[in-house]
Amino acid sequence: MLPALWVSKTGLSAQDMNLTTISNNLANVSTTGFKRDRAEFQDLLYQIRRQPGGQSSQDSELPSGLQLGTGVRITGTQKIFTAGSLQTTEQPLDMAINGRGFFQVLLPDGTVSYTRDGSFHLSSDGQIVTSNGYALEPAIVVPPETQTFTVGEDGTVSVTTLGNAQPQIIGNIQTADFINPAGLQAMGSNLFLETAASGAPQVSTPGLNGLGTVLQNTLENSNVSVVEELVNMITTQRAYEMNSKVISTADQMLSFVTQQL
Repeated sequence: MLPALWVSKTGLSAQDMNLTTISNNLANVSTTGFKRDRAEFQDLLYQIRRQPGGQSSQDSELPSGLQLGTGVRITGTQKIFTAGSLQTTEQPLDMAINGRGFFQVLLPDGTVSYTRDGSFHLSSDGQIVTSNGYALEPAIVVPPETQTFTVGEDGTVSVTTLGNAQPQIIGNIQTADFINPAGLQAMGSNLFLETAASGAPQVSTPGLNGLGTVLQNTLENSNVSVVEELVNMITTQRAYEMNSKVISTADQMLSFVTQQL
């Protein structure tokens, strides 16, 4: 069989996975705090028929050799943690990080996860939680008689209560950063988990040690560019078509051989 059939097969498989990545980006164009993925390609092993630099005679060597590639594969998808646009809202529990950092969220099993989605809510006992009911870490409980709720750029949370106009600090929001955010494990629900590749979280006060500040009444939109993704989709489609054409051409060559011999 022609090796070109198997080479183009790997191309079709890789472009199919690339299209899946692009479609996921487009599907999350309206997801708060979403970070787009980028597929990374890598060529497969080569068949060395003539070694580059090998001796073609006693006094001469091959300048390039003969190396036949065996195809392509997708080795990974990288999260692109560029900042999304900031959108002002009228909800005091909406928060965004202007710069580096993640909000810390406590999962039911006690694991700390990380998110850029700052659309928080109040639970029945007044605790600040995500839309799935997971508590913000460290925990902040808003008194039931609260009149105003304010979050400073350094994460300081203060409230005024009925009959007391003097602000009272009820907690401080701490954010975390990683040496390699692209190494975080995406687990869905806008949450990430620490991995060996991401490094240990560096928890600090917002605005210090390179961390971004916290903006209240603001949400961070997805960093997906629709135009860029559509261009990538067209490129992927054409690459898929070209690999399909190779298979068709190889089939015609085999058909010619079987009919003529």
